[in-house]
Amino acid sequence: DDTCIFVSQSGETKDTLDALTYAERRGALTVGITNTVGSAISMRTQCGVHVNAGAEIGVASTKAYTSQLVTLVMLAIALSEDSITKLARRVEVIDALAALPAAVAQTLRLDAEMKALAQTLVKQQSLLVLGRGYNYATALEGALKVKEVSLMHSEGVLSGEIKHGPLALVDEHLPIIVVATKDRNYSKNLSCVEQLRARHGWCIVLCHEGDEELERFAAEHKGPAPVQLIKVPATADCVQGILNIIPMQLLSYYLACLRGHNVDQPRNLAKSVTVQ
Repeated sequence: DDTCIFVSQSGETKDTLDALTYAERRGALTVGITNTVGSAISMRTQCGVHVNAGAEIGVASTKAYTSQLVTLVMLAIALSEDSITKLARRVEVIDALAALPAAVAQTLRLDAEMKALAQTLVKQQSLLVLGRGYNYATALEGALKVKEVSLMHSEGVLSGEIKHGPLALVDEHLPIIVVATKDRNYSKNLSCVEQLRARHGWCIVLCHEGDEELERFAAEHKGPAPVQLIKVPATADCVQGILNIIPMQLLSYYLACLRGHNVDQPRNLAKSVTVQ
């Protein structure tokens, strides 16, 4: 009676295929979400979705990642179709998806700002990216992109876990990006930023446009290491990650360019992982 969903850009990822084999043997309904028509996952799953992101030539996934997020949100909408109690939420998310192209275009205007930030960070050795809830995935993906293409050590951390080790690293020399757009975890993320600043942390906060509380906080902490805000448009919380990852993708791109690395072909990495 179980349904298992398998997500893979290439459709050939060995570990995902092994999990698919496990699910098949136990009679589960298997659903594939992949960007590659004719791949092993698209052929072996009983049903699924081709995300239609187009051929992704670079090793580090960008458009396939955002397309996968959209697909998963649409799948959730389809599964809630017969629920009256979830109608208002469905309408909110559908409206957010309809407005997504304009919101993405607006977010891409951060290009020059991300290039300037990359010039500030280019000499650094490490970067932490903190997130919570939906945006924990944003933190992991953002850190992965920086790590893959710029070859800078970067880690995505659940913001609630900073006191379990990462807080020891915090000082004015370690750049820390905190994803703090407004959702049910907003107050906890604010508390995280305050804790970092109390320890003289170098904070770069990704927030909503017009966030007066964070704008006021940044104005109060100008000092030698001011709190820098990266402002993105607001949308439904489950769609927000699609906009939030764009500044991180731009940052990783410019860091790689400034460091003289090949953005499309990072060293030691292959497009699809076909071995365990």
